[in-house]
Amino acid sequence: MTTYHAWAASRPGAALEPFEYDPGPLGAEEVEITVEHCGICHSDLSMLDNAWGFTRYPFVPGHEAIGRVTAMGAKAKGVSIGQRVGLGWNASSCLHCDPCLAGNQHLCREVQPTLAGRHGAFADKVRAHWVWVVPLPAGLDAAESGPLLCGGITVFAPLLELGIPPTARVGVIGIGGLGHMALKFCRAWGCEVTAFTSSATKEEEARAFGAHRVVTTGDAEALQALAGSLDLIIDTVNVALDWNGLLNALAPKGRLHVVGTVLEPIAVSVFPLLSGQRSISGSPTGSRGAIDTMLDFAARHDVAPQTEHFPMSRANEALDHLRAGKARYRIVLDADF
Repeated sequence: MTTYHAWAASRPGAALEPFEYDPGPLGAEEVEITVEHCGICHSDLSMLDNAWGFTRYPFVPGHEAIGRVTAMGAKAKGVSIGQRVGLGWNASSCLHCDPCLAGNQHLCREVQPTLAGRHGAFADKVRAHWVWVVPLPAGLDAAESGPLLCGGITVFAPLLELGIPPTARVGVIGIGGLGHMALKFCRAWGCEVTAFTSSATKEEEARAFGAHRVVTTGDAEALQALAGSLDLIIDTVNVALDWNGLLNALAPKGRLHVVGTVLEPIAVSVFPLLSGQRSISGSPTGSRGAIDTMLDFAARHDVAPQTEHFPMSRANEALDHLRAGKARYRIVLDADF
């Protein structure tokens, strides 16, 4: 019998408690990772509270893991025992459907999230199919890199997959866990970057993260001054906004791209879409190939999240810190089993 040690909630919103489970035999194509660090994402809170309606309990959060490979199934490939690797939102996919064969494994109908229908990485060990176990480039700090595996790829993927050129003028809405990384990636990509924030007090930070310009989202006059100027706006927040005002800020053929989990319908007028041939789109995290590219880019351009660290034994305190909106800007748990 194999025993994994973890932190789990027994019901929606409950505090995490020590939890042990037997993961069963290691699958032929599975990799076992001994967790060293695990980032905390707002998705962990949403799953903990069953906000999306598919959480199973007992629930072990965690999907931004960094650790060492300690076991491999007989048919596992791509990594080696002792290698430092990362694991993000997805832990497996079918690998034979059209999206998988096209390199879009994250869009597979059978994609298995790391923390949904299985136990996540607030644990001493976690497993995943070898395709989703990503070698960590030597130039990245292992203790700081967990948030790149979910938040980082979420904001990087639009630049890569939408073919955004380095001459583009890009807006980023929200200077939080996702947004501050988006500013860093967009600036390193070469773009002219405008930060949208609800808090004028964040202007100095936004500029330090890479913004050339900072606009307060509630300032209608400032938004109007941007009319027709932005090629891409990346929305990283989960609240309703002045959608029509944002569409008008887009240049012809500009795109409003949503990566934050906005739960309310997005109500827009069709005329800004038609008149400027603008569009609205969204995306989840990214394919395995996109994750590799993102990590290599982050290592080359020294892009890293701004983090706060807690020992994993204080995971409840860390979750409360995030829930209260006090995180600046990503939290990483350091395994201390």
